[in-house]
Amino acid sequence: MNEGVFYFVFSDHSTQLLPPGGDHMANTYNVTEFIFLGLSPNQEVQTVCFALFLLLYTAIVLGNLLIVLTVMTSRSLGSPLYFFLSCLSFVEICYSSTSAPKLISDLLAERKAIPLWGCMTQIFIIHFFGGTEMFLLTVMAYDRYVAICKPLNYTTIMNRQVCAILVGAAWVGGFVHSFAQILLIFHSPFCGPNVIDHYFCDLLPLLKLACSDTFLLGLLMVANGGSLSVVSFVVLLISYVVILVHLRSRSSEGRRKALSTCGSHITVVSLFFGPCIFIYLRPSTTLSVDKMVAVFYTVITPLLNPVIYSLRNAEMKKAVKRLWIRTMNLDEK
Repeated sequence: MNEGVFYFVFSDHSTQLLPPGGDHMANTYNVTEFIFLGLSPNQEVQTVCFALFLLLYTAIVLGNLLIVLTVMTSRSLGSPLYFFLSCLSFVEICYSSTSAPKLISDLLAERKAIPLWGCMTQIFIIHFFGGTEMFLLTVMAYDRYVAICKPLNYTTIMNRQVCAILVGAAWVGGFVHSFAQILLIFHSPFCGPNVIDHYFCDLLPLLKLACSDTFLLGLLMVANGGSLSVVSFVVLLISYVVILVHLRSRSSEGRRKALSTCGSHITVVSLFFGPCIFIYLRPSTTLSVDKMVAVFYTVITPLLNPVIYSLRNAEMKKAVKRLWIRTMNLDEK
């Protein structure tokens, strides 16, 4: 044993001075919970944020749920586009529900804590639904490509079985992506400190707390999460370039209708992929602005999804209006 060398191991309430060797490795996982710093240390700001995010989260759930119910109950929205849209809205509800309720409750809490297992679970679920959303947006771009570039074969190519397979593949892809991410962080030792400068558990802020060399892990996470964002975004851009080139031969009315649908999709894609690429394409690097950027893809994008698709789509607006009328008639009876 080398004399004069000691290891500091942090627990939740104390610090222990241990000699090298012996059982010190058994204590490297004695951090049982993490503490969030949250969005702001100012109590007045937190109170305002509580009211704001509670309102936003309520709008996210109700807006996306309205799209799901409208597509399920309306016969006029039977095309694959609206099937994919309802799946996307369901994913948005699940995705925002992973972090928003915890954020809202913590804004009024003095101690913003989460257990280790809860932190790992949150990371897995966030990346599961986030990865699924990326694949779904890619599937929706493919749907628009077939609808615009191959309209005569659209119903044959995008039949129900194909649509179900594409959605299933999106869910499987999200699971594989998330499983790979959590596998990288799961075996990292956490022996202190346990304060996360964020409002939810994410890979890079958590990686900063690991008491081991994490450079390689950071590169692997970028290769998984960052590359997935970039590749999906590039594929989406290529598909829309092909669509725009193909639209040159269409009539002005046909171009206007196609561009309206594609414009909604491009807006959602940009708002989601932009912040994700900014966050996950930097190996082992975190910035103070990351928390604000994360708000975009965990709160703002799920909120704008129903607004963008509903207000820019005449068929969806008509279907929502019919659903509202039917609901009012049932209440009167």
